[in-house]
Amino acid sequence: MQIHQVKPKTRLKTKKRVGRGGKKGTYSGRGVKGQKARAGHKLAPAIRGIIKKYHKLRGYRFNPVPGKYAIVNLSDLENNFESKNIISPETLTEKGIVRKLERKIPPIKILGNGMLKKDFIITGCLLSKTAIEKIEKVGGKITLEKSIKSKPRLKPKLRAKIKARVKTETEIKAKAKVEKN
Repeated sequence: MQIHQVKPKTRLKTKKRVGRGGKKGTYSGRGVKGQKARAGHKLAPAIRGIIKKYHKLRGYRFNPVPGKYAIVNLSDLENNFESKNIISPETLTEKGIVRKLERKIPPIKILGNGMLKKDFIITGCLLSKTAIEKIEKVGGKITLEKSIKSKPRLKPKLRAKIKARVKTETEIKAKAKVEKN
């Protein structure tokens, strides 16, 4: 067999040549002018720009977000509750002062902004120093429950403070019982 006797099994398909007139119209499917209309046009892929803008920080968006507190001021309590009412996260959500986050009641922190004239019984909420001073000055009571000290979202230092406060409160209650007997 000689080289001139070799023939392909299938005929070669000729590639359609775009942009040279013909039956496809004046612009031959390439639109009007611009980089894409030219011969040998090359464009950078669209995703490249997005990738370049992406953060290159190690662990980006991976670290868990620390717990977010719903903040309530003393002025809000003064306006929405009567004296000697029990204030807890449940009552605050029922009154519409605090919204639920992801169908759960968030940990609540009461701050000392505003004047307070009514005495409240506060349970299950975190308090700032000024809020504690103002509430105790008026004659209100503060009690913390187990649900707060076992919250995993709280920072270790804060959790330790709450545990210490709960211990002192339980010791005071125990002493009061002994004195009554």
